[in-house]
Amino acid sequence: MSATSEAPAAFRHAAARPGPFALLGEALEDIRSRRRLVRYLVQADIRKKGADTFLGNLWWVLDPLLQMGVYVVFVSLILSVKTPDYPLFILSAILPWKWFTSSVTDASQSVTSQGSLIRQIQFPKLVLPVAATTASVVGFVFGLIPLAAIMLLYPHRISAFLLFIPVIAVVQYVFSLGLAFLVGAVNVFFRDLGNVLRHALRLWFYLSPGLYSLSVLDASATFQANPILRILAHANPIAVLFEAYRAVIYGKPDGPPHAPDLASLAALLAASLILLAFGTFVFKRLEPSFAKIL
Repeated sequence: MSATSEAPAAFRHAAARPGPFALLGEALEDIRSRRRLVRYLVQADIRKKGADTFLGNLWWVLDPLLQMGVYVVFVSLILSVKTPDYPLFILSAILPWKWFTSSVTDASQSVTSQGSLIRQIQFPKLVLPVAATTASVVGFVFGLIPLAAIMLLYPHRISAFLLFIPVIAVVQYVFSLGLAFLVGAVNVFFRDLGNVLRHALRLWFYLSPGLYSLSVLDASATFQANPILRILAHANPIAVLFEAYRAVIYGKPDGPPHAPDLASLAALLAASLILLAFGTFVFKRLEPSFAKIL
């Protein structure tokens, strides 16, 4: 029977699962008791990504630099948009975005790619998106190497505010993990999610201040005439993350780096924890049906 026809029955079966708080407690115990399995899966994922290409793990360093070069040529040379120290400006958004997209796309396939294992062995499936999301952190850490190299070209942008990067990264990890649980579970039942996700993420990037800053949007006539658009732009979680990273890495075109907006980060962390709890609940409710669907 196809996955599509099984889905409604699977959702009805999931309705008989325990309540939300019991499932959240069960999820915490799943991760705590399977720490070694998570570590093994993370290491296996890192080794696999490194072995799949000729240059191996070196691509984690080269890829953000190549993306930066493409956007610098497109924005600075073709569109003739003049932003001081633009390579650093764009790289401060590329690195967290590459981490975010890698986390979400890998997590969406984390359960379906282990179908044979799930049918043969009983283990908490929650560790699969956790491992996929955690493995993507390694790519972000490697991306800090080209960031450090580029910053040497702009020594006036180097400051102690760089120490905020781990704080911002924690907020991003919580947000990414919440989405990872949702897409990992839903993709089992609706396999078209992966295709939709690629287009949605591409659109999300261009709607976020990656190639530009929020101040550019705020100054535009469209946003000044439609305040609701400004509210939506500032509520975008990726915009909050981009602005925070850019504040501590780049600063402003006419000013040095500065502390991120801690209030916005705190609000995003609170929303991310709610998303994480919801994603965990959905995943645990649907988990008993994974083996049947796969």
